Amino acid sequence: MAKILIAAHIDVAPETREECLKKAQPYIDGALTQEGCLCYSWCADMHNPSRIEVFEEWTDEEALAQHFRDTHYASMLAHIGSYGLINAVSAKYRVDAEGPVYNAEGKPTPSFD
Repeated sequence: MAKILIAAHIDVAPETREECLKKAQPYIDGALTQEGCLCYSWCADMHNPSRIEVFEEWTDEEALAQHFRDTHYASMLAHIGSYGLINAVSAKYRVDAEGPVYNAEGKPTPSFD
């Protein structure tokens, strides 16, 4: 089975971003308890005062489907909306290859061999 990655850029009113991030913790913690959730992280973009970066890693499509049916997901959507949502862009990726960033010599490499 292929892992699923999600990358999202969420823009809220700059003056609300910090509070939005802090009060999102229950939804983040809830997602992390779900079967198949390997990573679920929100952080402030240090170059854009409105932006929240979201990164998720799921074991498979069924785990992600269950997350979308879960109360934490629905509550998270309402939470973001309450902080002056300006824009949101997200994409999911099915991973077909995985490998270390650094090779045996400790050098970063773009290849997957």
